Amino acid sequence: MVSIMLALIYMAFVSMGLPDGLLGAGWPTMYQTLSVPLSYAGIITILITSSTVVSGFFSDHLIRRFGTGKVTAFCTLLTALALLGFSSATRFWHLCLLAVPYGLGGGSIDAALNNYVATRFKSRHMNFIHFFWGLGAAIGPYIMGTFLTHGQLWQSGYRLVGIVQSVMTVCFFLTLPWWKKNPLPTSRDSGKDVPAPLLTKRQALRLPGAKSILIAFICYCAVENTAGFWAASYMTLSRGINAETAAQWASFFYLGITGGRFLCAFIADKFGDRMMVRAGQIIMLAGALLFLIPLGNALCFSALMLIGLGCAPIFPALLHETPDNFGPENSQTLMGLQMSVAYIGASLMPPFFGVLAQHVSIRLYPVYMLLFMVLLVVSAESMNRAVQKKKNRG
Repeated sequence: MVSIMLALIYMAFVSMGLPDGLLGAGWPTMYQTLSVPLSYAGIITILITSSTVVSGFFSDHLIRRFGTGKVTAFCTLLTALALLGFSSATRFWHLCLLAVPYGLGGGSIDAALNNYVATRFKSRHMNFIHFFWGLGAAIGPYIMGTFLTHGQLWQSGYRLVGIVQSVMTVCFFLTLPWWKKNPLPTSRDSGKDVPAPLLTKRQALRLPGAKSILIAFICYCAVENTAGFWAASYMTLSRGINAETAAQWASFFYLGITGGRFLCAFIADKFGDRMMVRAGQIIMLAGALLFLIPLGNALCFSALMLIGLGCAPIFPALLHETPDNFGPENSQTLMGLQMSVAYIGASLMPPFFGVLAQHVSIRLYPVYMLLFMVLLVVSAESMNRAVQKKKNRG
C-alpha cells in the first residue's frame, strides 16, 4: 500500500506541473483570440499566485480539521474544475474568475503533500516528487504546442490537462481510507500520529530558526525563477547571443534542475538534507560567478547548467528537513508558511529584476542572483545554528 501511495503522489506532482507551463506557451495565441493586450497575462498570474499564497497560509487549519487525504482530494477536484473551466473560457474575465479556485486548490495540495512526504518518507522521495513536478512542467508546454501546431484551439490543451487532473481526483477519492493507515514512523517522532495543539502563525514564527528559513525560501525562489525567466533575455541583450541560441541555452537551466533532482534522489539519504543544501549552494554560487568571468559567451552555457544543478537539491532538502528542524507536530504549520513565502519570492523577485533591467541594466542579472544566493546561505546557516542550539539545550 505504501508503494501505491508513493506512486499516487508522484503522479499527483506530474499533474500539478502540467498546467504551470500552459499559460506561457499558449498566451501568444490566447491574447489574440481573447482580444486583450499581451500584458494581461500578468493579471492572471497575479490572481493565481495570490490565491495560492492565501491557500498555503491557511492550509494547516484545513489539513488539521479534515486530514491530508480529504484536503488533497477536494483541492484536486477544485483545480480540475478550474482547468476544465479554462477549456471552455471565451472571455478574459472568465480566466480571471477561474484563476482564483485554481490557485486556492494548488496551494493546499502543495503544502499537504510536501508535509506528508517530509514526515513519512526518506529524502530521496522528496527529490523524486519534485523531479516529477519538473517533468510535468516540461510536458505542459509541449501539450499546448502540439495542439496549436495541429490547428487546434488553445482550449484543447487545458481540456486535456483538466481531464488528467480529473483522473487524479478520482484516484484520491478512491484511496481516502488509505491516508489514515500510514502513521508517522517511530524514527521521526514518538511513533504516534496524535494531533498536537495547532500552532498559531505568531507562535510558529517564534520557533528557533523559523524566520531564517522563511527568508531562505524567498531567496531560493528568487534565484530559481529569476535565473530561468531572464536567462534568454540576458544572453541576447547583454552578451549579444542570437535569440534562438539563447533560448536553447536557457532550457539547460531547467534540464539542470530536473536532471539534478533525479540524481539527488539516489544520494540524498546517504549525505543528508543539510549536506545536500550546502552542496547545492556551492554549485549555484560557482555558476553565478562564471557569469562574471570575462572569458567569452561559452561560459554562459556552463553557468546556467551549474545554477540549475545547484538549485536541484536545495528546495526538496529544505522541505524534507522541516519536521526534524521544528518537530513533526509543528511541521504542517511551517510547511504552509514556507510554501506561501516561496510563492511570494517566485512571483515578486523576477519582476523586480525586470524593473532593474529596464531602468539600470540587464547586466545586473548575475549580480542580482548572487546577492540572493549569499543571503540564502546566510539565512540557511542561521537557521541551522538556531535549531542546533535548541537541540543542545534539549
